[in-house]
Amino acid sequence: MADLPAAGWRLRGTLLGPDGAQGADLYVDASGRISPEPLPGAEDLVTGGWIVPGLVDAHCHVGLGPRGAVTDLEECADQARTDRDAGTLLIRDCGSPVDTSPLQARDDLPEIIRAGRHVARPKRYISGVAAELDDPRLLVDEVRTQAARGDGWVKLVGDWIDRGLDDGADLAPLWPDEVLAEAIAAAHDAGARVTAHVFGADALPGLIRAGIDCIEHGPGLTDDLISEMAERGTALVPTLINVETFPSIAEQATTKYPRYAGHMRDLYAHAWETTGKAIEAGVAVYAGTDAGGGIEHGRIADEIVELGRVGHPDPIGAASWAARTWLGRPAGPAPGAPADLVVYDRDPRDDLGALRAPSVVLIRGRRVSVGT
Repeated sequence: MADLPAAGWRLRGTLLGPDGAQGADLYVDASGRISPEPLPGAEDLVTGGWIVPGLVDAHCHVGLGPRGAVTDLEECADQARTDRDAGTLLIRDCGSPVDTSPLQARDDLPEIIRAGRHVARPKRYISGVAAELDDPRLLVDEVRTQAARGDGWVKLVGDWIDRGLDDGADLAPLWPDEVLAEAIAAAHDAGARVTAHVFGADALPGLIRAGIDCIEHGPGLTDDLISEMAERGTALVPTLINVETFPSIAEQATTKYPRYAGHMRDLYAHAWETTGKAIEAGVAVYAGTDAGGGIEHGRIADEIVELGRVGHPDPIGAASWAARTWLGRPAGPAPGAPADLVVYDRDPRDDLGALRAPSVVLIRGRRVSVGT
């Protein structure tokens, strides 16, 4: 990372934000914050291009890898650096098996908003990842525990394959509706929001009607449930680049669990249409990659491209200013705020693929990546 000049940086270009595009002349002081006024002697860092408030990955897992928990914090930091170099400067970590809070003190890494550990039932999620509860009635207390450990979010596993069903293994809910209502209320009382991993349809009514704040993935959403989400203000993070893995998951399960495999193929076939319906209905839809495990870090641009494909009216905002507001952060470069900015040589509104090649990444005012 490049040190800040003593007199600060100057960035001139076109700033994208909730109000569209406008000419910008931004100054970053020696502390790495947006200056409210010009700084004499500031060094020119950007003299043209398109400036975007730091990107947001609203569904990411720092500390989760292809083989489960990543216990080496420096390896966790490597994951976050990969996201950073792709322009992601704010991460909603949607459940991690390790405590990554020490990374939050590092100025070279994206800001991480943690959700503690996933909460699941035994043998109903990835082994070794979640806090597993033998008795579903323990969910309320566990939600309180995870709310205290995280940064305002709790992550539930809403459905997963159940191998004990009489008519063949398939996706099934983990929690009784009455327990969900009490647990989500407990999280809200503790000042935390709740989100849930859900692939199929059966778990969704109980979660949505219990007042959950967000649904992750959600390819099993029906028209009625989409309408209810829109009315309640329930957000959706569809992780479409994760849904792209469903056919391979189904292929591996075909012989042993044919019913489940068929269900996963059907969810994949309709996921893009379902996400488009949610957007059209007015559900707030944000960009998240599900990085960690089977999805590589640093792919936020790919998810933004997919949101553009399904008709999101503001796919860049879904991974920048709108997502920042949703997560309680400034939408753009406000005076006194940390200078977390990404610059592109081409207008990404004309080609979302331009987001794959930032020319400058500025995190807390320090330059970490400069294109050639």
